[in-house]
Amino acid sequence: MAEAVPGKETKAQRQERLKREKNPWEAFDEVRAFARAGRASVVPEWASTYFKWWGIYTQGDGVGATGGKGGEGLASEYFMMRVGIPNGIISAHQLRIIGGIARKYANNLADITTRQNIQLHWLTIESLPDVVDALDAIGLSPKGACGDVVRNVTGCPLAGIAADEIIDASPIAQGISRHLSANPEFYNLPRKFKISATGCPSWCTYPEINDVALTAVQHQGEVGYSLRVGGGLSNEPHLGVRLNVFLEPGQAIAAVRGVTEIFREQMVLRESRDRARLKYLFMKEGWTAESFLEELQSRLDFELRPAVPEVVPEDVYRDHAGIHPQKQPGLAYVGASVLRGRITGEQLEAAAGLSERFGSGRLRATVSQNLLFIDVPNAKTGELARELGQIGLHVQGSMFWRGTVACTGTEFCKLAITETKGFARWLVEEMEERLPNFDQQLRLHVTGCPNGCGQHWIADIGIEGKKIKHEGKLTDAYYFCLGGAVGQHAAVARPVGYRCAAPLVPDAIERLLRQYMDTRYPGENLRQWFLRHTNDELRAHLAGEVIAAAERDVPAGRVPYAVAD
Repeated sequence: MAEAVPGKETKAQRQERLKREKNPWEAFDEVRAFARAGRASVVPEWASTYFKWWGIYTQGDGVGATGGKGGEGLASEYFMMRVGIPNGIISAHQLRIIGGIARKYANNLADITTRQNIQLHWLTIESLPDVVDALDAIGLSPKGACGDVVRNVTGCPLAGIAADEIIDASPIAQGISRHLSANPEFYNLPRKFKISATGCPSWCTYPEINDVALTAVQHQGEVGYSLRVGGGLSNEPHLGVRLNVFLEPGQAIAAVRGVTEIFREQMVLRESRDRARLKYLFMKEGWTAESFLEELQSRLDFELRPAVPEVVPEDVYRDHAGIHPQKQPGLAYVGASVLRGRITGEQLEAAAGLSERFGSGRLRATVSQNLLFIDVPNAKTGELARELGQIGLHVQGSMFWRGTVACTGTEFCKLAITETKGFARWLVEEMEERLPNFDQQLRLHVTGCPNGCGQHWIADIGIEGKKIKHEGKLTDAYYFCLGGAVGQHAAVARPVGYRCAAPLVPDAIERLLRQYMDTRYPGENLRQWFLRHTNDELRAHLAGEVIAAAERDVPAGRVPYAVAD
């Protein structure tokens, strides 16, 4: 009698098997061996999976997903690496070292990411051990910046210095990082797990889109935290669910650990890679805020208190750009907008030097891909702003410069469909020239594929990369999603059915924003204007005429899971 032949291993099954077989954090000697033997020695298990636990991806060949198959492009001989920066807190010495690493090993290039990481590109296999060792020597690491683990824990970059903060939450954010990041108890989660803890009233870390988020709240003289779970974007956005909980500061880390344990133990989330995030317990598995809270309470040795009223922020910008007073008398912080997050090694080194000359030698990275300089005497802020401008960092940028975010794109990412970084810069330049007097805060997000690393779902204008035929050639194109927001008016952006070739995007945005400026009511902001217009009307404004809706063209297959920050 013939033996039954097992079915082909699915991608999810393969990933789960590989994780059971090895904790990559305990096997960096294998990477050192690859470095000695050369790029050809790297085995598929490391290239496709284990490298990620060390914040490393194989770098795409510049074509993106269209150059490969199954939604993933071809890998080049190079690697890209994320450096985790818990709460975005970094010293001038650390930033200078990263700048030197970028110059020596990464083709003088770095990106500040939407999780307060710094990402490097063009790394060779031979350089990886040297880079990791150099980072370890300054107290930083790429461990946990990628993979099915707790990712870089984000926090308000002004923790401890913001004049209006409710509480300095950095001890909580950094405590969570020490407790859960690179912890072998949590090396094998169903997928990535994103945590945020902020004490500022503007919720600058976007708690609405994190798997777990703590936001400070004050009630009757007592300060604690609200708790949200299940936020996330990608191809199916879901805003975090607030639990009926008021966490005392001393309870916060234990509660976050409890949520992480719940996630770790949900075997149903390990059956499919594109349904493996915490949000799917709410979206697909029937969990509610009440049932989640009941499960969390069962894991804690203290009684959870009911939630108290909270003030949800209204503002759009949460980037802390500009010059603002600190709580420390006579001092200010200076927030510099780094367009698209793209920065050179020389700029990083120069920024480190400026932070020492004008401040205390302390800096902060933000989820808006920017850099903040803190502890600057009030009398020196203007001079610092001028010198930052001389190295290409704008303190007082236009609405378009300040509000634009872009993902990695086809330049380096194997999952991307369109180029984004260069396109975003050109788009900002075009809009500044066309609409120099545009007076509204604007979030303009560019993402190179449906995975949403550019966070287009929470943007006023979010554009998602596609490919279409234009003038007889296959070219980059973008699909428009409008009206995304966080805070009091939190909403997922509406796919409005308009798609155009990349060279035509400035025309479409100009038509849309001119319609807004010409027809808005007194005091009506862009979000309010979007709300009183239908998708058909907004699409006509973008196109300049009434047209039928275009399909968003979401791929029918799995959504690749790897690169989203």
